[in-house]
Amino acid sequence: MKLLRFGPVGQERPGMLDDDGKLRDLSAHVHDFAGAGLPDALAVAASVDPSTLPLVEGGARIGPCVGDVGKFICIGLNYSDHAAESGMSVPPEPILFFKATSAICGPNDDVEIPRISQATDWEVELGVVIGKKAKYVSEDQAMDHVAGYCVINDVSERDFQIKRHGQWVKGKSADTFGPTGPWLVTRDEVPDPQNLDMYLEVNGHRFQNGNTRTMVYGVAYLVSYISQFMSLHPGDIISTGTPPGVGMGQNPPLYLKPGDVMKLGIDGLGVQQQRTVAAD
Repeated sequence: MKLLRFGPVGQERPGMLDDDGKLRDLSAHVHDFAGAGLPDALAVAASVDPSTLPLVEGGARIGPCVGDVGKFICIGLNYSDHAAESGMSVPPEPILFFKATSAICGPNDDVEIPRISQATDWEVELGVVIGKKAKYVSEDQAMDHVAGYCVINDVSERDFQIKRHGQWVKGKSADTFGPTGPWLVTRDEVPDPQNLDMYLEVNGHRFQNGNTRTMVYGVAYLVSYISQFMSLHPGDIISTGTPPGVGMGQNPPLYLKPGDVMKLGIDGLGVQQQRTVAAD
């Protein structure tokens, strides 16, 4: 299933795509795709015939594909070629950091460049949405705890992240720095999450071309690994790292400015497009 949330900010309703790619309204059957209610919502959605659902008229805003996210966990330097362009070594264990959940926005919402930013950057990433509590799970059981996948743009302010000392969270958490969606694609529709092409363009120029097969640590390993340190709950998101081609890795570095347009996608998971604007 390709599930989504549509409507104004804070008033999103659940929907799904039918076989023709048309948006259908699920709100008569499901309250939301969010947090602790996600497993039940997925089960109900799977029992509904999309052709019986009302069509949603064109032009509806698409919101983040998951609501009430408890944890937004990110993996740093998880592609060896991205680590090289960043001038950093491949880590011997996954680098974990958090992105504030207040950074989450819709896949096509404007991205705000912070007031004092000089180095706002882009990162296309595979997002993993947790569907069942995971605590001390083994790698061979980890995928049973995954609800599905989505596209994430891990927007980053590199000066805040690297030059301002402390943890990376400062450079990762500005409002709108977490476009998520358009769809939550259920696990059954993605037979191999380690073989998905991904890309990102800025103003029509393709900067990132990658495939999840070059991840240092794959999805199953990451779910198991993280669950040794903290429990994962339905609706939690893991953003699994980015391939090379980020702005910081250009020569000279190239960063976003107001009016730029980012377009990014992952095979089978949909496409995002954001315009950058100056923060108020």
